[in-house]
Amino acid sequence: MNNPKQPHASLIRVCSVVGLIVIWQSVVSLIEPALLPSPLEVINSLWQHSESGELPHHLGITLGRIAISFSIAMVLGSVLGILMGKFRYLDLWLDSLTTLALNIPALVTIILCFIWFGLNEVAALTAVIVNKTPNIAVTLREGARAVDAQLLAVGKAYRLPLTRQVTHVYLPQLYPYFLAAARSGLALVWKIVLVVELLGCSSGVGFQLSLFFQFFDITSVLAYTLAFACIIFAVEAGILRPWERRGLRWR
Repeated sequence: MNNPKQPHASLIRVCSVVGLIVIWQSVVSLIEPALLPSPLEVINSLWQHSESGELPHHLGITLGRIAISFSIAMVLGSVLGILMGKFRYLDLWLDSLTTLALNIPALVTIILCFIWFGLNEVAALTAVIVNKTPNIAVTLREGARAVDAQLLAVGKAYRLPLTRQVTHVYLPQLYPYFLAAARSGLALVWKIVLVVELLGCSSGVGFQLSLFFQFFDITSVLAYTLAFACIIFAVEAGILRPWERRGLRWR
């Protein structure tokens, strides 16, 4: 398969976004403006919310919750997944529990956490962590199972220190799985955080969206969505893709 060069790939991504905007504007001309505002109206709303300080305030709170819950879930899920992939007996004990956790609806976990811990930050973060950790664990378990034992044997044969075996032989083989877990985790965590804020928080983007819903303010809903999308794109381009290039360089 031919991989497009970096400038060409960037151009394709830009064209896809432009195409989406063109389609959006075309649809706006066919339906009532109250149902779908134009891109320009959404941008103007985004500017107004930013200028008033509401958007940066609530967006910062939501991003903080995402960062904390995502980091904890990545650490817990990675450790648990690697241990499950490495130790068969542990995997047998935890496999059914992991499957159960994967299939419990996020809404159920969120409601239970708010009932048990109250409407506070601990409940909000716990709900997100509990929902995401099993997904990461399953991904890293498959990565641990796929580690090439022959490469590990070569490291031992050359009497590499244990730390170098881990950092130069073992972990590089897990990088694709870490990356997959991070990408899917980020996509899922921010959605769960918004639901948590919608149901039981008095701040954050989810809380604001609930207010806009009550007033049928579609323009503001899309403005906040656009701000979130820009941040997700920035994280993808500024963190995940460079991490992918560095992590897979050994191949």
